[in-house]
Amino acid sequence: MAILARVHAVCCQKGGVGKTTITVNLAAVVDQVLGGDDPSVLVVGTDPQRSMDWWASRVGDDIPFAYTETDSPSDLERLRDADFSHVFVDTPGSLENEHILRSVLKSADDAIVPITTEPLTFVPADTTITQVIEPLGVPYTVVVNLWDPRDGRVDLDDTLTFARKKNWPLANSVIRRYKIHSRAAAEGVVCTQYAKSRVALEAQQDILRLALELGYGRTR
Repeated sequence: MAILARVHAVCCQKGGVGKTTITVNLAAVVDQVLGGDDPSVLVVGTDPQRSMDWWASRVGDDIPFAYTETDSPSDLERLRDADFSHVFVDTPGSLENEHILRSVLKSADDAIVPITTEPLTFVPADTTITQVIEPLGVPYTVVVNLWDPRDGRVDLDDTLTFARKKNWPLANSVIRRYKIHSRAAAEGVVCTQYAKSRVALEAQQDILRLALELGYGRTR
C-alpha cells in the first residue's frame, strides 16, 4: 500500500511576505534531514507570477528537491498521491487567485501562514485564515517572517501580540531577515547550499528550527 505524501501549503493572500523563500528552504532542509539518494520532497509552484519557477530555473540541476509548476485544480487536489514523503506548495499572493489556494488546501495536511512585522500584512493574513483556511478545516500555523533584529523588539512584540489576540496558532520559531535569503534566488541556491559563514549558519538554523517545530523531519 502506497504511503500518502504529507502536503504543506504556504499561503497568505499578500505578496512580499516571503512565501517562496520559506517554501524552498523548508523543502531543502527537510530533504536534507530525510537524506535519501533520490529527492524525497516535491515543491509545487502555483503562483501565476511564476516566482517559484524563476527560482528553480536559477538553481538548475543542483536543486535538492523535485519541482513542478501547476495551477490545475485537479492536479492540486491529488497532491497526496505524489510519490514523495513531503510536498511543499507555494501559493498565490492575491485574492484574485483564491480558487488555486482552495484547491491546494483541499489536499493539504497543514498550512503555514507567513506574516511580517509590518501591520499591512495582518489583514491579508486574517482574511486568508478566516475566509479560506478555517472554513476548510485545515490545521495551520502562523509564522513571523522577515524580522530584522537590528530594529529592536517593538515591532516583533506588537506582531506577536496581534497574533495572540486573534488566537492564531503561532510558531515559536521566528525567521529573521537576512540578505543571504534575498540574494539566494538570484544566485541560484537554497539555504542548504549557502557558502559557509556565521550568517549562513544562523539563517539555516531559523529554517531548521521551524521544520523541527512543525514536525516535518518524518514521513507519515
